[in-house]
Amino acid sequence: MTNWKEAVQANQTQLIADLKDLIAVASVRDDSQAVEGAPLGPGPRDGLLKFGEFAERDGFEFHNLANLVGYVEYAPESADDQYIALLAHVDEMPAGDGWTTDAFTAVEKNGRLYGRGSSDDKGPALAAYHALKTVHDLALPLKHKVRFILGTDEENDWTCMDYYFKHEPAPLLGFSPDAEFPIINGEKGLAQYEIHFQGSNAGDIRLLKFQAGERTNMVPGKATAIVQLTDLSQIVQDFQAFLSKHDVLSGQAVVEGNQISLTVNGKQAHGAWPEDGENAGTYLAAFLRQYDFQGSAAAFLTYLGGIAHQDPKGSKLGIASHDDLMGDLSMNVGIMRFQQDADSFINLNVRFPKSTSNAAILKGLNSTRPEGLSAEFVNKGFAQTPHYVPADDPMVKSLLRIYEEQTGQKGHEQVIGGGTYGRLMKRGVGYGALFPQRESTMHQANEYIEIDDLKLADSIYAQAIYELANLD
Repeated sequence: MTNWKEAVQANQTQLIADLKDLIAVASVRDDSQAVEGAPLGPGPRDGLLKFGEFAERDGFEFHNLANLVGYVEYAPESADDQYIALLAHVDEMPAGDGWTTDAFTAVEKNGRLYGRGSSDDKGPALAAYHALKTVHDLALPLKHKVRFILGTDEENDWTCMDYYFKHEPAPLLGFSPDAEFPIINGEKGLAQYEIHFQGSNAGDIRLLKFQAGERTNMVPGKATAIVQLTDLSQIVQDFQAFLSKHDVLSGQAVVEGNQISLTVNGKQAHGAWPEDGENAGTYLAAFLRQYDFQGSAAAFLTYLGGIAHQDPKGSKLGIASHDDLMGDLSMNVGIMRFQQDADSFINLNVRFPKSTSNAAILKGLNSTRPEGLSAEFVNKGFAQTPHYVPADDPMVKSLLRIYEEQTGQKGHEQVIGGGTYGRLMKRGVGYGALFPQRESTMHQANEYIEIDDLKLADSIYAQAIYELANLD
């Protein structure tokens, strides 16, 4: 019987070195720099190419599909034509504010490795890749082939996986190393909703600009607004009192002529768990809505600072839903933009259980939108239905047993609001690399991964690859 913890040790020094190199690649999607050969901008492409360098160094053939997605395959002579899949991603969230180190320079400290992407998903992806390399190096016989598949657009529209599944055969089953242990065998539905309107003002006080959020699946940690008013002294005093009242916030006010620029700093968090963050945008709107704005500026601030503020379950929005399997719906106000006399919008990210639907959510959102925003919320991008693989599936049972054998901890099924590539397979799950009771810093400033956890995940993944590839 293979001692997996010993088997993976030969590759673990290289695993840490590779993660440091990969963190140095700022693989953030940037459509403004998209060109032929870099359809999502240079960052995701460069992350994919860097991974390709690792694979070719290790003797694998790296298949690059249109600089959107790539894969390596282990196909021993014993394997049939079917394959199991490990689906990971190299793209990441923007750094955002609040870092104490450079987000794209790996820093090793106190047993942790800090840097954007360290836990989501570069570290876990590399652990799974090196686990496959271990299985390959041991020349273990398998019933099915194994593909490690790397996407470049998980944090946005999943165009990478759309491309892959249009051009490649579907896997038999698999997992995504982009979640939590002991397993994620259920995922809520996932959709974005957006309302667009013309930014308008009237009266003595005017909202010239409001901006918060960079990605819909990230709780904004910073928000700014520019307000025009003849007498600004009172608003400055009110703002300082507001910040003093809310000790989870910081901010500043800068006066120039008859305009004031207000900045609020909250706390970034993953959009699947909005309650873990402090949404700087809705807080700033909550402050501004006390003033006598007119036109769509008033409706914008009323909505964000009232109905949508501190409503992670969507109760005030009229979309709350719960079921015993998947729990509560969650809602994140991810992006907010207001520009006087220009296109303005609000973008919401919603994770929903089986007890509701995309149509019901749209109906609820449009029933609670404020007067003054004549447009309606519409579905923005893709809407994914809830996904669940039963706990008695042999794959789920095997993965839980492997977790228990390697950790000594009891495994159990879980349903989350986060969305992983695992849901793209009928028999697909999320599997690590975040261990129970560990802090999740995904999508946050000062993101890190515990180095010992990464090494243990590497061992778990190696055993999982071997056993899943030998399932009947």
